[in-house]
Amino acid sequence: MFIFSTIQLRRAMLAVVLTGGAVVGDAAPTGLQQLRYGNPGLAVDLAVGLWAWPMPMDYDGDGDLDLLVSCPDLPSNGIYFFENPGGGGAMPVFKPGVRLGKGHRSIRVSRVGGRDRILIPGREFVGFRKKGFAGPVSMFPRENIHSNEVRNNQWSLLDYDGDDRIDLVVGVGDWTEYGWDNAYNARGEWQNGPLHGYVYWLRNTGSNARPVYAPKQFVEAGGSPVDVYGLPTPSFADFDADGDLDLVCGEFLDGLTYFENAGSRRHPRYLIGQRLRHDGGELKMDLQMIVPAAIDWDGDGDVDLIVGQEDGRVAFVEHTGRLSGGTPLFAAPRFFRQQAASVKFGALSTPVAVDWDGDGDDDIVSGNTAGYIGFFENLGGGAKPRWAPSRRLKAAGKVIRIQASDNGSIQGPCEAKWGYTTLSVADWDHDGLPDMLVNSIWGEVLWYRNTGSRTSPRLAAARPIEVAWPSDPPKPKWCWWNPKGRQLVTQWRTTPVAVDFTGDRLVDLVMLDHEGYLALFERRRTGGKLQLLPPRRIFVDEDNRPIQLNPGTAGKSGRRKIAVADWDGDGRLDVLVDSVNADWWRNCETRSGNIVLKHVGPLGQRQLASHSTSPCVVDWDGNGKPDLLLGAEDGFFYHLPHEQARTYSAKAKTARPARKPK
Repeated sequence: MFIFSTIQLRRAMLAVVLTGGAVVGDAAPTGLQQLRYGNPGLAVDLAVGLWAWPMPMDYDGDGDLDLLVSCPDLPSNGIYFFENPGGGGAMPVFKPGVRLGKGHRSIRVSRVGGRDRILIPGREFVGFRKKGFAGPVSMFPRENIHSNEVRNNQWSLLDYDGDDRIDLVVGVGDWTEYGWDNAYNARGEWQNGPLHGYVYWLRNTGSNARPVYAPKQFVEAGGSPVDVYGLPTPSFADFDADGDLDLVCGEFLDGLTYFENAGSRRHPRYLIGQRLRHDGGELKMDLQMIVPAAIDWDGDGDVDLIVGQEDGRVAFVEHTGRLSGGTPLFAAPRFFRQQAASVKFGALSTPVAVDWDGDGDDDIVSGNTAGYIGFFENLGGGAKPRWAPSRRLKAAGKVIRIQASDNGSIQGPCEAKWGYTTLSVADWDHDGLPDMLVNSIWGEVLWYRNTGSRTSPRLAAARPIEVAWPSDPPKPKWCWWNPKGRQLVTQWRTTPVAVDFTGDRLVDLVMLDHEGYLALFERRRTGGKLQLLPPRRIFVDEDNRPIQLNPGTAGKSGRRKIAVADWDGDGRLDVLVDSVNADWWRNCETRSGNIVLKHVGPLGQRQLASHSTSPCVVDWDGNGKPDLLLGAEDGFFYHLPHEQARTYSAKAKTARPARKPK
């Protein structure tokens, strides 16, 4: 716990950078470290790791608004302070994040009586500017006031009914009817219920010094409880400037709903919700799991929205000061910017290292949860490259974005805006140009052919990877839709590794088959045409059993991110698999036509995953030894030099069965 007397002392003592988790001045740690841009003067989108919970306020007391942003997930969990250096108006370029303490979900700031107060369910961080974010004080006997278990539980303080006493407001996300997984019929129609997002208020019948809270009441709109699609994040403010408090709610997807107060400040009466709009139509965020906070950010007298989303970015959604049919109009979201620190691509990034632009050094091409594919150009620098900001790749002139929409995710329509792109780059058609193979939330493997040149790649529209199936193509048994023609449909979110595994100078495919076994799809040339053969489960353990990297079904299936490389320099291609960081499966021998893989163990010592990592190899230092590059669920890239990887004796036994991803 830190006690601060000045802003300068606070900054010095809490200078825990977003990119490393170590206090500035500490000796540089070894092992897996976030990849740095190394590009002074560069500005990129402001972001934490997986999921941004923004709390706008003047944290450092210098007269302008800063951002505190909580990231609740691994591996960059924390509450981060992004300082507004001033001079940028509504869109300053913030300084890199400084970690203040442990991150939380369902954390909110309330502006009460001129003070910022930060709550998590049932508790408050009293005096957080001086005491930090340890030891929250209990303010209510229960953390969950809802009748069911909740996935989101958002507490805030507010004088709801204008009686000068501060009440409690609680937004809850209820998934009871949704059920989460594998509930489509044969027509792709979801058979379970929706997500629910309710809002309660608990009237303070005591005093502000000694609050006594009455039993919970639903906040109603149009005579029924407010109910949005999960994750309501209720934000009360006078959005239409008529003197009473209106309500804006977020949701688990990408939209915002406005509930006009047609009553008064003392007696609120909310109308049926209307979607917020801007001049171009309905207001939607780029991604989902959105978390809005209401504040007059630009100081023009109307109430704006600051909105975080799943990939860790935070946007300014400006109130235009205009109404349409009684509903406030907002501008399109603009994502805040920060001084570049560590290289990041959304959440659950899936990098591969490849010389994409043909200039002689290895760049990074990556997928992410949002379904984009990004290109990070290596600007030189040898062992410590400088990086350009990401550019979203296009195919047939349009930005590549694969999304589940209403029925592409086995886990249901609440995942509509996710794509989970994972990929490899290789010359698939052997024309001398690197192409791209992509798998996603759908489980269909796509080929983006490079129709440009070696130094100016240009991708054609996606076409399915086809296999010379001897009969109807297989698919995961829980997949409600059927493959078309000879299409390859396998388990979702697992890497399609295009590599010449057999050494015949034809690019093969190594990945999970439709039942989760690691398989080789061998390439042959027949009649002058390339042909991809059906998978063979040639990868076996030491007891000659086929290796099933994931035996799970439906939403628990797939998810395995793999890379193929000769890690130990013995001339045999090994397999690296996602784990707490990346597990090495050593290629020990060829036995009766099968490849014997020994599960040796993790190469790093740092936990980077509760969902999934995504490994690849690089050799930026040019020493001929593969180094490890990992995408993590926080979206940052982590680098591990070969010499700093864990080593194992030649007699090392299998450490444990492959970790089942969550």
